[in-house]
Amino acid sequence: MSNLTRFLVRRILTFIPTLVGVTFVTFLIATVVPGNPAKLWAGGEKASPEVVEQIVKEYRLDRPFWEQYFFFMYKLLTNTMISPVTSNYVWDMIVDRLPVTIQLTLLAFVFIIILGIPLGIISALTRDTIVDAVIRIMALVGISVPIFWLAYLLIFVFYTKYRLITLAGTPEPPYSITGIPLIDSIIMLDMATFEDVLRRYTIPAFTLAYPSIGFVARLVRNSFLDAMSGDYVEFMDARGLPSTWKYRHILRNSSIPIVTVLGLIFGGLLTGAPITETIFGLPGLGKFLLDSINNYDYLSLMGGVLFVGIIYLTVNLLVDITYAIIDPRVRY
Repeated sequence: MSNLTRFLVRRILTFIPTLVGVTFVTFLIATVVPGNPAKLWAGGEKASPEVVEQIVKEYRLDRPFWEQYFFFMYKLLTNTMISPVTSNYVWDMIVDRLPVTIQLTLLAFVFIIILGIPLGIISALTRDTIVDAVIRIMALVGISVPIFWLAYLLIFVFYTKYRLITLAGTPEPPYSITGIPLIDSIIMLDMATFEDVLRRYTIPAFTLAYPSIGFVARLVRNSFLDAMSGDYVEFMDARGLPSTWKYRHILRNSSIPIVTVLGLIFGGLLTGAPITETIFGLPGLGKFLLDSINNYDYLSLMGGVLFVGIIYLTVNLLVDITYAIIDPRVRY
């Protein structure tokens, strides 16, 4: 068995206790909150005692908390858990919300890549100049600005004032290949649907990406400057190698911390953005988790947390594998 294979097996084995831990903490916090969940799910104070008793038996709410947890996890993992609030299968609701979150994530990540990385490189190459100072101030502002304030400001400018975006519904083409309209419209070269998706998602995606753009720009600048101070740069200068060769090697040597952060950012974006999705009326995964909390539907919340945990762990695993591709010195 190769070193990489052994590493993958070890990491996958650590998935189990991590997922158990995050779901158990979520369940424990939800169950210690005062109140009768069965009565809430049945309709509140006016709920029929017979209906409340039926919910208690169906979801085993009269059993010890550890038995309830394993029962809930079994139902989630076998896709037989039905939300007591919506009467829909939990995983079906998550899958239905996923295309919205994926489209928002892809566009936000594109903004982070095409703005954050070039700004960081420009800032490093123009170190201690006016350009560098401006970019660093912009990055600081991006990290500091409250996302809800930026969202409402962009809505006022691009929707209320100029009507350049839409805030109602989500574009759905008459065909489905991947189930994600943004990707399907590109595959089918359907520019009308592609334009509708951009009009609906561009501003929410930029709002979601804005804090990360500044953070990535600062990280790229620092990593790039650190790599530029290496002895190999002086060697390439002494040999008279082209600047494109030099900067290519500098970028590659500075990319490991950048890849790490981009991977974590992508995983975070893919798990949903409750504030952005709520303000822009997007029925994504973040809105789903927020609605589950508001409705005290901790069974759906556990399903969402389990899904989020799987995404984070998978992204971290892919980032670790990418290290060996970027830097041949990395071994497992």
